[in-house]
Amino acid sequence: MLRIHVSGWDLSRVRMAAGPDALWETILSFHRLRDRRASAVFGKWRAETRPRLSGEVRLLSAVVPRRGYFPDFLTPSQESAEPLGLDAGTEAVRATPPERLRAEIGLLDDPGPPGARRTARRARLEPLREGGAEPLGRLVGALRDYHRAAVEPYWPHIQSAVEADRVIRGRALLDGGTDELLASLPPVIRWRAPVLEADYPVDRDLHLDGRGLLLQPSFFCRGTPVVLRDPLLPPVLVYPVTHPAAPAFAEPGPWLGRLLGQTRSTVLRAIGDGCTTSELARRAGVSLASASQHACVLREAGLVHTLRHGGSVLHTLTPLGGSLLRGGAPLAVS
Repeated sequence: MLRIHVSGWDLSRVRMAAGPDALWETILSFHRLRDRRASAVFGKWRAETRPRLSGEVRLLSAVVPRRGYFPDFLTPSQESAEPLGLDAGTEAVRATPPERLRAEIGLLDDPGPPGARRTARRARLEPLREGGAEPLGRLVGALRDYHRAAVEPYWPHIQSAVEADRVIRGRALLDGGTDELLASLPPVIRWRAPVLEADYPVDRDLHLDGRGLLLQPSFFCRGTPVVLRDPLLPPVLVYPVTHPAAPAFAEPGPWLGRLLGQTRSTVLRAIGDGCTTSELARRAGVSLASASQHACVLREAGLVHTLRHGGSVLHTLTPLGGSLLRGGAPLAVS
């Protein structure tokens, strides 16, 4: 179990990340790529991604094990709630001091029996452990290549899922302050003031000591949340967003033809930056039953993302829905 000890001062410094973090999604998606579980959610993504990978993925495999610890320097920490983005993030990786490289790479030593696989892994890690521009340059190149193959094509969908989660957390914050925000986190995380508990592979205590906490929702985080290993780094809690029942990245089906009609267009516009079904009914001037039925059709068409929160459901636009309202203009991919 993970226990995060939160003081009164820390409560005033809890922040929500402004969007998905490019490097957290890159590293965590690499875990999902080699994990055969959750095939209903990630199966289509795995099938599309694997053929696009380059040989440099072997270097990532050495630095990012299938499960457990991976070096903190791969996901640069920050005080701001604004994610670094891929360019700034990979440059921060490139600027990792040699002594930190040696320390964090050293924690990857495989205690298992000798063998060809272990020898090859150590051979890939040794140049990084020694530092230098060329090994770090190779690693940065591998991260960027993998991101382009596995994450970038799906970035609008990732943004949509994270934004839907942010809307839920924002509503909780407005309704009940930071206590309600922490209590609204996914069931694997439990707020028992003054301790935030979470399911975790090992037993660990993290004391915030007045530094606050950055909450980072993640599309590719699965099961349990993730924190940085070094307790001296700015504290961040990466947690999984809730995925709908439909497979991730599913293409819209033939339901789009059912969108014709003024009422449904009004409902789509009314969803805007997110609303509950009752709010949707008021905004669109329709009955509660009608709002629910229209939202269901829009969801089937891939235009709306719906998540249940407590006793209500929250609707937000998908990238396709937002693009349709803008006359087909695509979402920017960062």
